[in-house]
Amino acid sequence: QAHLVESGGGSVQAGGSLRLSCVASGYAYSNYCLGWFRQGPGKEREGVAIIDRGTITSYADSVKGRFTISKDHGKNTLYLQMNTLKPDDTAMYYCAATPSAPSPQWALSRPVVFAVWGQGTQVTVFS
Repeated sequence: QAHLVESGGGSVQAGGSLRLSCVASGYAYSNYCLGWFRQGPGKEREGVAIIDRGTITSYADSVKGRFTISKDHGKNTLYLQMNTLKPDDTAMYYCAATPSAPSPQWALSRPVVFAVWGQGTQVTVFS
């Protein structure tokens, strides 16, 4: 059974950086479209960054130029490098996987198509 575990969250001052990791077990990352989503207090879950089975990526406008999604197939690990963090980035961050999606941009706004989810890791950015 597929299983995802996130780590790397924490509390950081505005302007700081964090790197989230998501390790998969039970399946190979190379066969899936992968993504990071977040849900802040009182907000709906939103797409942050998606990477397809290759290297094509898509980002939410709010994180473009600050966040970078990447993966290491050998380690079955997905990453999210977050720089220049802002208080608005405060949220629970989740990684997710889906076996297929027409494009990362399409998947970014459709968390419902992701069948496998991690338990989340909290990111808090204080000013």
